[in-house]
Amino acid sequence: MSDAARAAAAQLAAATAADAYPRIVAALIRVTGDWTLAEDCAQEALALALARWPGDGVPANPGGWLMTVARNRALDFLRRASVERRKLRELAVLALTAATEEPAQEEVVDDRLRLIFTCCHPALALEAQVGLTLRTICAVPTAAIALVFLVGESTMTRRLTRAKTKIAQARIPYRVPSGAALTERLPGVLAVLYLLFTHGYNPDGEPAFAEEAIRLTRLLARLMPGQPEASALLALFLLQHSRREARRDAGGLLVSLDKQDRSRWDHAAIGEAVGILSGLRQLGPYALQAQIAACHATAKSMEDTDWRRIADCYDQLVRLQPSPVIELNRSVAHGYAYGPSAGLALLAQARTGGALDDYPLAIAAEADLTARDGDRERAAALFRQAAERTHSESERRVLLNRADEM
Repeated sequence: MSDAARAAAAQLAAATAADAYPRIVAALIRVTGDWTLAEDCAQEALALALARWPGDGVPANPGGWLMTVARNRALDFLRRASVERRKLRELAVLALTAATEEPAQEEVVDDRLRLIFTCCHPALALEAQVGLTLRTICAVPTAAIALVFLVGESTMTRRLTRAKTKIAQARIPYRVPSGAALTERLPGVLAVLYLLFTHGYNPDGEPAFAEEAIRLTRLLARLMPGQPEASALLALFLLQHSRREARRDAGGLLVSLDKQDRSRWDHAAIGEAVGILSGLRQLGPYALQAQIAACHATAKSMEDTDWRRIADCYDQLVRLQPSPVIELNRSVAHGYAYGPSAGLALLAQARTGGALDDYPLAIAAEADLTARDGDRERAAALFRQAAERTHSESERRVLLNRADEM
């Protein structure tokens, strides 16, 4: 096999791993009830794929290959541990579906959705809920999760281990709850799905995570048709993801919203989302965010955008769900709706307390508003400062280009 073919095989293995990992883990947890065993078997299967595929070639059905290897690892362990025959029989059933990555007709509830509801059980702290979901559903490395919560990797490892132990000891059921329990757990599930989508939509994120979040949110909306925020979250994801093809130029550089080729947006997804929003009678936090995204998605240009409507939505959103980031976005919207000086005044208020001091997007927002207010020299300095603060190489390049434009 040539070096190019080996590189292609390695790239495909990595992409397949991102897509298959949560499916394998979820299926094995359902059958074995052992979280650690499921993760270990899935990781062994992925490691074997990365070792073999570049030399042997990628199998015709890579997802099925990974599921078979993980299932066999689990079978071997259970045999050695003399686990009851029923679990062995259930694991053997997985072999029947290993030949296909997706069933012919998917049930409303699948293993990944069950897994999210298990991760989001109210017996677990919010940090544990988010961390378990990122680790299990997104396959985010523990070190990266630790950075999110500003703790060391060993500390985060212990916290995740304690959470999984608590699920086992408390016998938290691996299922989507019903009745009041379903409604009680919904906010946590929606928050986790939002994080999952964001992890894929970020400039350097993995698009498969965003697509998985859309698929799971669609299942959730079907499961809970009477919950408007579930439908609103689906609409928000569709609107944001509709721009995926226009967000980068031919060289891979991020393209800002005002410069994107709107003909490349997914207008079918936009139409679906607008249809969902038209049927909502309540405007919760996700519905307001979706309304904002719809204003952008349905406008012909930045100048044609209904910025006053967006500013009004942010005014409502900051009352319902106050946070420094929402206040930051509100200041930008007011800057476009009522002039840059109005935006800068609100931004100064939002930065009171220091929460946004080193946040690169806050510095970039100030730079943009400052440029529009006429002080291009200061704006250039602020764009460079934002570029120094960001951890995203894609964002850094864009910010430095904006500084040069000044």
